Amino acid sequence: MTLTTHQLISIVSSRKLTHPLVLKNNKPAGKGAITIFAEEINDNRVVNFEVEARKLDKKDFFGKSDPFLEFYRQTESGWHLAHRTEVVKRNLNPHWRPFRIPLQSLCGGDVEKPIKVECYDFDFDGSHDFIGMFETTLAHLTEASRTAHVEFECVNMKKKRKKKKYKNSGIVIFKRCEIVKEYTFLDYIMGGCQLNFIVGVDFTGSNGDPCFPDSLHYISPDGVNEYLSAIWSVGMVIKDYDSDNLFPAFGFGAQIQPNWQVSHEFPMNFNPANPNCLGIEGIVEAYRLCLPQIRLYGPTNFSPIINHVARLAHQAANQKSASEYFVLLIITDGVITDMDQTRCAIVNAACLPMSIIIVGVGKADFEAMEVLDGDDCRLTTPNGEPAARDIVQFVPFRNFKDASQEALAQSVLAELPEQVSSYFRMVNLKPVNDHTSSVEPSPSAPVFDRGTVPGTSC
Repeated sequence: MTLTTHQLISIVSSRKLTHPLVLKNNKPAGKGAITIFAEEINDNRVVNFEVEARKLDKKDFFGKSDPFLEFYRQTESGWHLAHRTEVVKRNLNPHWRPFRIPLQSLCGGDVEKPIKVECYDFDFDGSHDFIGMFETTLAHLTEASRTAHVEFECVNMKKKRKKKKYKNSGIVIFKRCEIVKEYTFLDYIMGGCQLNFIVGVDFTGSNGDPCFPDSLHYISPDGVNEYLSAIWSVGMVIKDYDSDNLFPAFGFGAQIQPNWQVSHEFPMNFNPANPNCLGIEGIVEAYRLCLPQIRLYGPTNFSPIINHVARLAHQAANQKSASEYFVLLIITDGVITDMDQTRCAIVNAACLPMSIIIVGVGKADFEAMEVLDGDDCRLTTPNGEPAARDIVQFVPFRNFKDASQEALAQSVLAELPEQVSSYFRMVNLKPVNDHTSSVEPSPSAPVFDRGTVPGTSC
């Protein structure tokens, strides 16, 4: 479903929009409809949960239940779904991964407002089997701590009315429930966080000989090629986020002078002591001067330049402040050689103040790039170690050749704000200059110190 500006205005003004569900060809998708509610969010607190259950009812004939929870907020028009947890497969004593719900979404900021929690057994056809439910308040839930858990009987009223000896359909246990202030991307940027963009350009042989027009590095009589177009277009998007306007720019995969050895991280201005380029114009100039002085070669290794930026990010992480964040922009034709090493490098970098934006040029199959972008499935090392967070955004440049600058910007920067704030949340760092500290939370909802994020050992 794509919303027009008119529809967005309608939602904001009327606070509600109901629209029939349609397929990609705009034909009706059955009789279903979606209702969107709008409300002003002026509370940046979230509630962190750790929840488990025991002795849930078995709902599947051939196996155990696949339980998940749904949290509902009470409104004037009824109960509205605020959050749905993950599904835990085949387990009557599930432990759900830690999750968080915005305070506004859960109870509108009122810790005494009723909250309904329902437990279901997941079915692929959508006809999930009801296990049981209970009602509570956030004030009660926040009594949960590491040492004192809060437990609720999960009750199925239909079964209770039918069976005299019925007690419950299981116990849901809240091991932790705490309210914390959640800082946004803008909070960190306005609080003094410097974004450092570093550019990496693919000079491998798979791009084709720059002397011939079919090469991605061939500079046309008009003075452009695929790489220059990508540098200009993407550079204009990111330049305003880097306040010093200095961009270290590196090439990889080429033979360089004086010995014509292959290098996977050489400064495009050939100045190792100062690889910075002044503005996007400086990157373009360095690229133009660099191209005639190198030989495109290979292999296409991403891991060296990722590890190079990771070392810088590691130094920033040791400062223990939200003062710096690094963004590596890789422009490539998509043919990658060191996939396993790159996966390891990205998983390691996920624990650092660092993101990677990969812009694919040309007409190659970018399936490998989609794997690195962990949108559909969390990226892991070849040994199965998962990344602590998703730090890669892949953008096929060919999809935006005729698009507006705004469309390209939206795609390039789609995940960066959340990646920045998620890292600083993960390591429990506030903005250097916390402009929001003077805003006191309501007395009914105390703010707890954020603890260590479970599941991160980096």
